[in-house]
Amino acid sequence: QVQLVESGGGLVQAGGSLRLSCAASGLTFSTYAMGWFRRAPGKEREFVAAVSANGAFTHYADSVKGRFTVSRDNPKNTVYLQMTSLKPEDTAVYYCGAGKVPDTRAYIYNYWGQGTQVTVSS
Repeated sequence: QVQLVESGGGLVQAGGSLRLSCAASGLTFSTYAMGWFRRAPGKEREFVAAVSANGAFTHYADSVKGRFTVSRDNPKNTVYLQMTSLKPEDTAVYYCGAGKVPDTRAYIYNYWGQGTQVTVSS
């Protein structure tokens, strides 16, 4: 079965950096677009970043543009989210999703990981 496993979350001070990873199995990874979403306490899940299947196209939410970078390593079946200049408002559970197109809409994605907590202290 398909599994997406996020890792790399943790507690970091404002201004710091983290790199999230999402390891995929049970699917032909190189044919799936990958997205990162997050859910803060009391809020809806929101789009963060997405990358196309071949890595050539990326898209970011305005709130993270210039601070976060999404990338993928297809031979390793892994997608990454490099987060820099972190702010307290970035605190959330971060999820990766696999879908056929790199979309901003969560319902487009077919598979999801369990999430990893990112907490940014001020």
